[in-house]
Amino acid sequence: MAPPTPLNASSHLLEFLKTVHSQSLTQEAKVDWHSLPDQRSDAFDNIMRDKFIALDQDKCELVYHILRTINAKTVVEAGTSFGVSTIYLALAVAENVKRDTSATAKGRVIATEKEPSKASEAQKNWERAGTEIEGVIDLRVGDLRETLTKDLGVVDFLLLDIWTPLALPALKLVQPYLRPGAVIMADNTVKAAANYGELFAYVDALDSPFRRVTLPYEGGLDMIVYQ
Repeated sequence: MAPPTPLNASSHLLEFLKTVHSQSLTQEAKVDWHSLPDQRSDAFDNIMRDKFIALDQDKCELVYHILRTINAKTVVEAGTSFGVSTIYLALAVAENVKRDTSATAKGRVIATEKEPSKASEAQKNWERAGTEIEGVIDLRVGDLRETLTKDLGVVDFLLLDIWTPLALPALKLVQPYLRPGAVIMADNTVKAAANYGELFAYVDALDSPFRRVTLPYEGGLDMIVYQ
């Protein structure tokens, strides 16, 4: 017997998420990951321009639970792509705002995407997702090294679901805005461990304000807590 969904969401939204995850998996199965060019190259960007590369469903559900647990209301997503994981982030933030009795409570998911065509598809997916995430997402199109330099507020959670060369730059940009106890999640930390060397060295340094643990998910998923 399948467990009940961990999401507090409508049947429409649950079915839509099932559809987009299926589409993403179908695309990923056709990618020859071993023959891809360097992630810093234009050739790599061209190959990935029409690919979902969405965070796995079980990882999305975990992130949703973490956001609900820490009552996150300001979230930064480095690497939005087609906006699938963003839906989980926005749903959790919207639910957290609803249960806050403060009249001034607001929620925001700051979503970043370099590729305009992907950003456009993400917006379409959010519209299809429906009103449960309406008014929560702040989409910033362009190089995150520029789009994440201001107006972040106090950040509760950072999702690093991005090509590895940008993981550490993204963290460094957001770090001044992190609240104590903020959570950072980085994807594919086992599968791409060799490319995460700079990030690991930074967060694992003796004087670092971060603590990191690798969770047993497909490809690896690291949870980093800002002390």
